[in-house]
Amino acid sequence: MPFALNIGKCTLLGNYRENNEDSIEVKQFPELTVCIVADGMGGQAYGEVASRRAIEIIPRELRKHLHSMATPDMTKDAIRRCILLANEEIMQMGALDKDMKNMGTTIVMAVWRRGGELYVAGVGDSRAYIARTRAIKQLTVDHSLAQALVEAGTISPQEAKEHRYRNVLWKFLGSRELTTGRETDVIEVRLQHGDRFLLCSDGLTGVVSDDKLLNHLQSYPDVQECADTMGQLALDCNSRDNVSCIVIEAVEAN
Repeated sequence: MPFALNIGKCTLLGNYRENNEDSIEVKQFPELTVCIVADGMGGQAYGEVASRRAIEIIPRELRKHLHSMATPDMTKDAIRRCILLANEEIMQMGALDKDMKNMGTTIVMAVWRRGGELYVAGVGDSRAYIARTRAIKQLTVDHSLAQALVEAGTISPQEAKEHRYRNVLWKFLGSRELTTGRETDVIEVRLQHGDRFLLCSDGLTGVVSDDKLLNHLQSYPDVQECADTMGQLALDCNSRDNVSCIVIEAVEAN
């Protein structure tokens, strides 16, 4: 069954930050759609630099390396390779300019080749969700120290939500934890009509529960209105961060 994607996007400075370190991008090429949310870190304007470079590099490199006959495994490898290229450039920028040495960025991305499946990948704690048949599922895994403690069985998932290390990342773009590309999980999703995907920074998920995310995704037929009001929902819930999201809807093509 052929599908088409409807896409809405939103990024907000928020009520507490002086600059927006988030960057979002939706690139639609003839046979390829790439959606990315990146949440920069590093202070001053440097987080902004890192997130902006990530959303510039990855779609450009995917267009070069992801050819039309690529198998699912080849597609996953191409996504990992492009993430690795972005990581290397951000690290090089930090090595050349001491003011940028601590900068980095999270990313969460969805890649769709026309007529095929959707691929989702993330590094850091920006997240991807799928809302399907009145249920929501987180597709990505946070690369925070709190999540690492959950996986080690030291704390519960509920405890991780309030843990002091919940925002301390051990893997992100600009870190040496990404060296071969194999560290990046890429999830393949076979689309169904009506699927909605949410890509977002932690400025949203830090204050809005999964149940509220699901309710919001199901309450707004127009994806752009859904994205705009999702951002405002985070601010109404007193998010103290920048807030960014992309809402993607899969529909049967005419």
